[in-house]
Amino acid sequence: MAETKALHPDAWMMIVNPNAGIKKGTKDWPAILQLLRNEGVDFEYRTTAHRGHAIEITSEVISAGYRNICVVGGDGTLNEVLNGIMNQQVIAFSDVTLGMIPVGTGNDWCRMFNVPFDYLKAIHVLKQKKTFLQDAGKVTYSHQEKRVVRYFMNVAGMGYDALVAKKTNLLKERGIGGPLIYLYFVFASLFQYKFIEAVIEVDGAMAYKGEIFSMNVGICKFNGGGMKQVPFAVPDDGLLDVTLIKRTSKWMVVRYARKLFDGTLVDLPFIATFKGENIRIRSTGKVFLETDGESLGHTPFTFEILARCVNVVVGN
Repeated sequence: MAETKALHPDAWMMIVNPNAGIKKGTKDWPAILQLLRNEGVDFEYRTTAHRGHAIEITSEVISAGYRNICVVGGDGTLNEVLNGIMNQQVIAFSDVTLGMIPVGTGNDWCRMFNVPFDYLKAIHVLKQKKTFLQDAGKVTYSHQEKRVVRYFMNVAGMGYDALVAKKTNLLKERGIGGPLIYLYFVFASLFQYKFIEAVIEVDGAMAYKGEIFSMNVGICKFNGGGMKQVPFAVPDDGLLDVTLIKRTSKWMVVRYARKLFDGTLVDLPFIATFKGENIRIRSTGKVFLETDGESLGHTPFTFEILARCVNVVVGN
């Protein structure tokens, strides 16, 4: 598609993922398009065609002069747009205003910032343009013998969390998904997962050495369709929040699964929490990674915080 020049500085570029929400993006986009027109929103739009396309589109539209970008998709599309913002070198990251009309299956970033799931109400939030400057995370990981960098703005998961995300994503590609599918895999994959020995350093100091089950590094609180695995996360405090599930009986995980949703999981004796600006993780076997629901590579990991660099549109 030919490059589109921004109509004027206040125009929005809608980046639409037709596959979001198990093709919900395809089904609902005509109605969202009409609502945007009815509400008098000044916008153009581009549609993604493949995984990673939103990263490319974001870089292109920023070069074309757009400074307001709205994701019409889910957390994975939002993650791609974030990476497009962070990888471009035209303007400062915070000079882009990033909004969202949630069409995904989990929409966990929107839960953090009270962006309504109702399309018309989400458009009203976009029009009000109340902004918040949030942190972003940067993780360096291994993939096919190369070191790769990825940015995230919600939650990164490792170990069992990454396994569940991978299985969920494979079903999404076949047109099956949703928070209940994620929850199903939380239990269905439990007894095939093996604990892995890992060393975790926080800001250069040893924080943990031993077998781990699962781990989350969060900017925001929610993941997995409403789970609150990093309940102490503050999105603009300049710190990464870590929740670690150590080796424990897998039946204990089943017993206390409800605590994943109310944040009280961290009260259990086999849970550890940390805060820091830099997290380093190495392991004897491969520990896999997902960021904002997107399945990536494996250990070793280096996490860094980028304080107050993403300008987002939030609800009340």
